[in-house]
Amino acid sequence: MAQEIERKFLVKGDFKPEIVKATRITQGYLSSVPERTVRVRIKGDKGYLTIKGIGSNSGASRYEWEKEIPVAEIDELLKICEPGVIDKTRFLVQAGSHTFEVDEFYGENEGLIVAEIELTSEDESFLKPAWLGEEVTGDPRFYNSMLMKNPYKNW
Repeated sequence: MAQEIERKFLVKGDFKPEIVKATRITQGYLSSVPERTVRVRIKGDKGYLTIKGIGSNSGASRYEWEKEIPVAEIDELLKICEPGVIDKTRFLVQAGSHTFEVDEFYGENEGLIVAEIELTSEDESFLKPAWLGEEVTGDPRFYNSMLMKNPYKNW
């Protein structure tokens, strides 16, 4: 069983001079119930089907399974997804020995910028860049599966 451990933060400053890669992402959800979210995603020129389990009490870790599938199949699955699509650009930013994934959202979630860092344990230490803001790990409002139901613009 694959375990994902990540922490999530709001972005409060200019991270863009530090970007090493940028990729556009479009995703929808076949199921958004917290016990098992099923996501389809087009990331650049690749397609992915991802299943995630319910998070730990801290919200930092949970089961994750992912498989690459053809983009044409993702296009078909997007037609039967729950209402709401997530549209964002993911920027990769190095900070010490870690890479932050910084997501800048568009559409209904315009104005929201969130940084995530994957860790090997929930208490692993990491360099915190100056542009890193408030930690929102475990706050369900910031889960992509919730942003499609209650977009940032409605807060």
